[in-house]
Amino acid sequence: MGFKENLKDEISYQGILVKELAIKAGLQPSSISNYIRENSSVPSADIAVKIAGALGVSVEYLVTGKDSSAPKMFTLPPKQRKVLDAISSFDDTDLDAIIALANALKKRYPKKK
Repeated sequence: MGFKENLKDEISYQGILVKELAIKAGLQPSSISNYIRENSSVPSADIAVKIAGALGVSVEYLVTGKDSSAPKMFTLPPKQRKVLDAISSFDDTDLDAIIALANALKKRYPKKK
Protein backbone atom coordinates (compact mmCIF):
# COMPACT_ATOMS: atom_id res chain seq x y z
CA MET A 1 0.00 0.00 0.00
CA GLY A 2 1.06 3.55 -0.58
CA PHE A 3 0.53 6.96 0.94
CA LYS A 4 -3.07 7.30 -0.25
CA GLU A 5 -4.19 3.92 1.12
CA ASN A 6 -2.31 4.32 4.40
CA LEU A 7 -3.74 7.82 4.87
CA LYS A 8 -7.29 6.58 4.19
CA ASP A 9 -6.85 3.66 6.58
CA GLU A 10 -5.44 5.87 9.34
CA ILE A 11 -8.23 8.43 8.99
CA SER A 12 -10.77 5.61 9.19
CA TYR A 13 -9.01 3.93 12.12
CA GLN A 14 -8.89 7.15 14.11
CA GLY A 15 -12.49 7.94 13.22
CA ILE A 16 -11.81 11.53 12.26
CA LEU A 17 -13.15 13.60 9.42
CA VAL A 18 -10.99 15.00 6.65
CA LYS A 19 -11.97 18.47 7.86
CA GLU A 20 -10.74 17.67 11.40
CA LEU A 21 -7.43 16.35 10.08
CA ALA A 22 -7.01 19.42 7.90
CA ILE A 23 -7.53 21.73 10.88
CA LYS A 24 -5.05 19.76 13.02
CA ALA A 25 -2.49 19.80 10.20
CA GLY A 26 -3.05 23.45 9.30
CA LEU A 27 -4.12 22.56 5.76
CA GLN A 28 -7.18 23.02 3.60
CA PRO A 29 -9.67 20.12 3.63
CA SER A 30 -9.45 20.05 -0.18
CA SER A 31 -5.72 19.33 0.11
CA ILE A 32 -6.32 16.29 2.32
CA SER A 33 -9.16 15.14 0.06
CA ASN A 34 -6.83 15.42 -2.91
CA TYR A 35 -4.30 13.05 -1.29
CA ILE A 36 -6.92 10.34 -0.75
CA ARG A 37 -8.54 10.60 -4.19
CA GLU A 38 -8.17 7.80 -6.74
CA ASN A 39 -5.52 9.42 -8.96
CA SER A 40 -3.85 11.43 -6.25
CA SER A 41 -0.27 12.50 -5.95
CA VAL A 42 1.97 12.12 -2.93
CA PRO A 43 2.33 15.38 -0.98
CA SER A 44 5.60 17.20 -0.60
CA ALA A 45 7.73 16.24 2.38
CA ASP A 46 6.73 19.26 4.48
CA ILE A 47 3.00 18.58 3.92
CA ALA A 48 3.47 14.87 4.67
CA VAL A 49 5.18 15.84 7.95
CA LYS A 50 2.20 18.04 8.90
CA ILE A 51 -0.30 15.29 8.09
CA ALA A 52 1.69 12.62 9.93
CA GLY A 53 2.10 14.89 12.96
CA ALA A 54 -1.63 15.62 13.08
CA LEU A 55 -2.36 11.88 12.97
CA GLY A 56 0.34 11.01 15.50
CA VAL A 57 2.16 8.67 13.10
CA SER A 58 5.43 8.89 11.22
CA VAL A 59 5.81 9.93 7.60
CA GLU A 60 7.50 6.57 7.04
CA TYR A 61 4.32 4.85 8.22
CA LEU A 62 2.14 6.87 5.85
CA VAL A 63 4.44 6.15 2.91
CA THR A 64 5.28 2.50 3.58
CA GLY A 65 2.79 1.26 6.17
CA LYS A 66 5.70 0.51 8.50
CA ASP A 67 7.71 2.49 11.02
CA SER A 68 11.18 1.10 11.64
CA SER A 69 11.72 3.36 14.66
CA ALA A 70 8.63 2.19 16.56
CA PRO A 71 8.11 -1.10 18.37
CA LYS A 72 6.37 -3.63 16.10
CA MET A 73 3.15 -3.50 18.10
CA PHE A 74 2.70 0.19 17.28
CA THR A 75 3.14 -0.24 13.53
CA LEU A 76 0.33 -2.68 12.94
CA PRO A 77 -2.14 -1.90 10.18
CA PRO A 78 -5.34 -0.18 11.32
CA LYS A 79 -7.50 -3.33 11.15
CA GLN A 80 -5.12 -5.18 13.44
CA ARG A 81 -4.98 -2.23 15.83
CA LYS A 82 -8.80 -2.25 15.92
CA VAL A 83 -8.67 -5.87 17.09
CA LEU A 84 -6.20 -4.92 19.83
CA ASP A 85 -8.35 -1.98 20.86
CA ALA A 86 -11.43 -4.23 21.02
CA ILE A 87 -9.80 -6.86 23.21
CA SER A 88 -7.99 -4.47 25.54
CA SER A 89 -10.76 -4.70 28.14
CA PHE A 90 -11.22 -8.49 28.05
CA ASP A 91 -10.50 -10.56 31.14
CA ASP A 92 -8.03 -13.49 31.18
CA THR A 93 -10.66 -16.09 30.35
CA ASP A 94 -11.79 -14.14 27.29
CA LEU A 95 -8.19 -13.52 26.24
CA ASP A 96 -7.42 -17.25 26.47
CA ALA A 97 -10.40 -17.94 24.20
CA ILE A 98 -9.23 -15.29 21.71
CA ILE A 99 -5.72 -16.76 21.69
CA ALA A 100 -7.09 -20.25 21.07
CA LEU A 101 -9.26 -18.95 18.23
CA ALA A 102 -6.36 -17.03 16.69
CA ASN A 103 -4.11 -20.09 16.83
CA ALA A 104 -6.80 -22.27 15.23
CA LEU A 105 -7.29 -19.73 12.44
CA LYS A 106 -3.54 -19.44 11.97
CA LYS A 107 -3.32 -23.21 11.39
CA ARG A 108 -6.34 -23.20 9.10
CA TYR A 109 -5.19 -20.22 7.04
CA PRO A 110 -1.37 -20.20 6.98
CA LYS A 111 0.22 -16.94 5.95
CA LYS A 112 1.19 -16.90 2.29
CA LYS A 113 4.69 -15.78 1.43
